[in-house]
Amino acid sequence: MEKVGLFLGCNIPFRAPDIEKAFRSILPEFGIEPVDLEGASCCPAWGTAPSFDLDTWLSLSGRNISLAEEKGVDITTGCNSCFGVLSEAKHMIEHKPGKFDVVNEKLKLIGREYKGTSKIYHIMHLLYAIIGPEKIKEKIKYNFEGIKVALQQGCHSVWPSDVYEVKEENPFFPIHLKTIVEATGAEAPHYSRIEDCCGMGAMSSSDREKSLQTFKRKISSIKEEIDPDVVVTGCSSCYLQFDGSQKVLKERGDIDFEIPVFHVTQFLAIALGFDPKLVAGICQVSRDEIVKEMQSEKRLVK
Repeated sequence: MEKVGLFLGCNIPFRAPDIEKAFRSILPEFGIEPVDLEGASCCPAWGTAPSFDLDTWLSLSGRNISLAEEKGVDITTGCNSCFGVLSEAKHMIEHKPGKFDVVNEKLKLIGREYKGTSKIYHIMHLLYAIIGPEKIKEKIKYNFEGIKVALQQGCHSVWPSDVYEVKEENPFFPIHLKTIVEATGAEAPHYSRIEDCCGMGAMSSSDREKSLQTFKRKISSIKEEIDPDVVVTGCSSCYLQFDGSQKVLKERGDIDFEIPVFHVTQFLAIALGFDPKLVAGICQVSRDEIVKEMQSEKRLVK
């Protein structure tokens, strides 16, 4: 069985541990063993260390990557910020003159070393490029034909693409998430704001109202244009925005609907037959009815 280092980040273990359960459930089904990176810290995200001390940021990120290097594994994550930060730090350490030495001088103080041997995979890239849609089709226990999915790609899974080692072929037309979702039998139609930011991240922290209005434009576009059964995203931050902010907007009277949301690992875990209470049991927008439909007897693959 292949192995991959599981970099959970902050949001998943603290706010959505059912996504972690989904990760740990689906990867072995595809012949991949998730390896814990003991001692991993915050990536750390943009708006924190990168904003005030570049070398500190690179050293913290380099330390996280070195944990995987020590175990001889690549890294996968289900957080776009973690993917973007670790990927950009890796690129800068290895390509910006002097940074490799600066980082290793700092890491030497704690008995660590950055080598640059581990790749950074977003879980969407791992599922698409390493596992592949055909294996997903072979393994699913429930076929989601007729279920309409709104895709939420998230910003940092595709940008800045020029520094990403593992990435979409065309960041303007990402296909990895769409291909994964469609491998379950579900449909994932286009909508006009599919590339728009959901308003999470720094915007949510610095201007909550602007964040909500940005999200409202996106979720309204989704509802009006394709009226999906669910939203599926590969980003834990987007997931939290879609799950939490719909409630806020509905309570304020800004929208009159709610669409259940899943992280892509949860969506696959349900297709693979895992207990929804364990892999998708924590949410603000109820998923009970759609989960009942997704795992209904008529959808069992014969």
